[in-house]
Amino acid sequence: MDKQVIDQFIKNAIAEDLGDGDHTSLSTIPADAQGKAKLLIKEDGIIAGVELALEIFKQVDADLKTEVFINDGAAVKYGDIALTVSGSSQSILLAERLVLNCMQRMSGIATKTHHIVQLLSGYHTQLLDTRKTTPGLRYLEKWAVRIGGGVNHRIGLYDMILIKDNHVDYAGGIANAIHAANQYLKDKNKQLQIEIEVRNLSELGQVLETGNVNRIMLDNFSFADLRKAVSLINKEYITEASGGIIEENVAEYAACGVDYISMGALTHSVKSLDMSLKAF
Repeated sequence: MDKQVIDQFIKNAIAEDLGDGDHTSLSTIPADAQGKAKLLIKEDGIIAGVELALEIFKQVDADLKTEVFINDGAAVKYGDIALTVSGSSQSILLAERLVLNCMQRMSGIATKTHHIVQLLSGYHTQLLDTRKTTPGLRYLEKWAVRIGGGVNHRIGLYDMILIKDNHVDYAGGIANAIHAANQYLKDKNKQLQIEIEVRNLSELGQVLETGNVNRIMLDNFSFADLRKAVSLINKEYITEASGGIIEENVAEYAACGVDYISMGALTHSVKSLDMSLKAF
């Protein structure tokens, strides 16, 4: 967990929700009222966000006491109690929605990721996420992918060079784009991996002729072309399949021999896992 990133996220999220005060709690609950609440799981899945929830409770009120019964990455079922929190009733209510919003979304992502990873068991292929994340929540969503057993692709635009179709078209071709990227890294004295996306076997041939990349993304390839591409690359570069990959066909993509499969659906269209924070 990147403490600095998480602290800033929690600070911003609380400020967004709180405004000039939680007037419902302030008007109905005495300031010195004490209470307890349990985080109740209402749907089977993989839990994620427990560690984050503890940080949220801590930032809202350092005097809140928590007890964790189920840790991140564990399988949960309906009726499980993941944790309890006790202390100021007003503080618990202030933290409630932020904790639930984060944990429900993260657990949904972890559950989906875990399911896909299980489908890939028996293959050497690993599952990657993408930048198709919710603005402001990317760190949390990629954290949830890791909890679910997936692997993070680049975090943002700054930690890898990924030459996609538009870059190639704007640069005037594959060779131009690759040469320019390598020259840029040399001029800026940066150590970054270079990945390039190809749309067909012809473009793959151009990449293999040019060289000087680390990874090749094979985008929207048919299974026959993907198998041929993996054979042509012959382990000289890391391979990644992307585009049109869903859980119904993910194993067939893996069977083509690629090193990685990337799926935007892990983060951009996932269903949250149902849970609630109940007073007791």
